[in-house]
Amino acid sequence: MIIGKLCRVQILGGSSKLEFGLFCIFNRIYIFYFITIRFNVSVDLFKKFFIDLEIIVMTKLKVLRSKKIYITGHRGMVGSALMRYFKKNKVDKLIYAEKRKLDLLDKRKVENFIKRKKPDIIVNCAGRVGGILANSSYPVEFLNENIEIQLNLINASFKNKIKHFINLGSSCIYPNNFTKHIKEEFILTSTLEKTNEAYALAKIMGLKLCEFYNKQYRTNYLTLMPCNLYGPNDNFNSKNSHFIPALIKKFVDSKYSKKKFVEIWGSGLPKREIMHVDDLADAISFIIYKKLAKNKLLLNLIKKNSVINVGSGQELTIKKFANLINLLSQSRKKLRFNKKYPDGTKRKILDLTNLRKLGWKPKISIENGLIDTIKWYTKNK
Repeated sequence: MIIGKLCRVQILGGSSKLEFGLFCIFNRIYIFYFITIRFNVSVDLFKKFFIDLEIIVMTKLKVLRSKKIYITGHRGMVGSALMRYFKKNKVDKLIYAEKRKLDLLDKRKVENFIKRKKPDIIVNCAGRVGGILANSSYPVEFLNENIEIQLNLINASFKNKIKHFINLGSSCIYPNNFTKHIKEEFILTSTLEKTNEAYALAKIMGLKLCEFYNKQYRTNYLTLMPCNLYGPNDNFNSKNSHFIPALIKKFVDSKYSKKKFVEIWGSGLPKREIMHVDDLADAISFIIYKKLAKNKLLLNLIKKNSVINVGSGQELTIKKFANLINLLSQSRKKLRFNKKYPDGTKRKILDLTNLRKLGWKPKISIENGLIDTIKWYTKNK
């Protein structure tokens, strides 16, 4: 009976791995069995712990299910992951709109849409994104479009008295000269990375607008700052994708080529932190619940800085990522590094102290996340 309750807790909690859930279940059972014997705690108290745990999870989902949540960019990698997560957990009061029906660059249409739909929560996952080559080739579009989308959504949210607005930033907006873990307060303390300067400036604009609304009008708008993301529905176009989907495409496609090597742009030496997009979806859900519950620590963090880093804490060099994807995709090709292409920032790993204090940790390992993404690309290319 207890195990049945625990299984329901794990499923409702949205874990991505059944074996991880079972490990947690039996780990807790062992701990509390030990406590009942060692400290003579009653079995009734033992049962009460798990019943209370189930109530907590049920309460979280009940709260989320009662709210109307507007997800922008629902067809993109992050937006679609968030849609999957909510639907999996039967959070179905979701609001979204196809691009042909709602142009987020149109201020009036955005205002009217939000006024008509009256969402309780807005999560902004929309924007123009891409890797180093795309950023370098189209800086005007990256700057203009990302600024306009954020300004339209944030201003319309305030105008329509939306209390809960969550904006997604990017770790690329941090200065390019940090070799240690990057804290939230490091924004604008040094020069930006030139290879994605336009995108970074646009994202900083959105972040700062949220911060200024909080200071001037006492709102609680929040920007989440994720590390490098990857997963299903990523952009696998080799000309404008990020490095993980670009590597996956190159190695998977190389299996059907007679070439004995795969070319990697840059030296392969820079280090990057990556996180599967399903973990980000889980983190966003976690933050939304904490925000709705008026968690004091979260509200203090928002008041202090309006920004929270979200990452995995897992980093490798690009060369090691390439070797791992080569192995997992069963490509078995040699690597050739083309140093004519820029490396970008030498190291980029986030300080996750604030997120850890709130109680969230990622669940998906690098290997499992890459296997999942390789399978998705192979099936959908």
